Amino acid sequence: MKSDNLRYDMIVWDWDGTIMNSTPTIVDCMQKACADLDLDVPDNHLASHVIGLGLHESLKMILPKLDEGDYPIVLERFRHYYLSMDHELILFHGIKELLDDLKVKGHLLAVATGKPRHGLDRTLHLHGLQNFFHDTKTADQSKAKPHPQMLLELIDRWGTPPTRMLMIGDTTHDLKMAENAGVDAIAVTYGAHPKNELLSFNPIACVDGVPELRDILLG
Repeated sequence: MKSDNLRYDMIVWDWDGTIMNSTPTIVDCMQKACADLDLDVPDNHLASHVIGLGLHESLKMILPKLDEGDYPIVLERFRHYYLSMDHELILFHGIKELLDDLKVKGHLLAVATGKPRHGLDRTLHLHGLQNFFHDTKTADQSKAKPHPQMLLELIDRWGTPPTRMLMIGDTTHDLKMAENAGVDAIAVTYGAHPKNELLSFNPIACVDGVPELRDILLG
């Protein structure tokens, strides 16, 4: 992609695995929750594959035999472990500076995440990012990825044409959501999904680290 970065008025970010280095923690917490309840424990590949989906959609994929009425029990155990660890999670090195520089250059910044609203608001506050984003969308207040609703709502609210919006994410769910909304996407390989799976969705770029992402977005 050329450094004509002002082509994109709005840059939409996934959270886990894109802004925050949380993939290993999410996988570990989900596995511990299932083990506590004597449920089938997902392997690392499956547990990481569902990151980015809504909680309901994630459990449906991880535990297809589990009655949906039992989902709250699993979620309670997951939150028990995750909330004991999330204050230790860190942003990927250089992300905060990149967000700040993009905002200074006049880009609208947004988040589209599989996290629930309370979870996103908590982590934004913990990391001092609550004023970095013009808008945020969560899976419990919109349809979960890869449905395009989160992006379509941003397009409608901010009057941003799909051709002037860019989605950045680490999962095929992010890339499929962008495709469904008619929005360009950049894939990052340092999160949940492997590079070969990301490339199958033909993102405009596929980067291995924040410095490379910075070069693309800021020229």
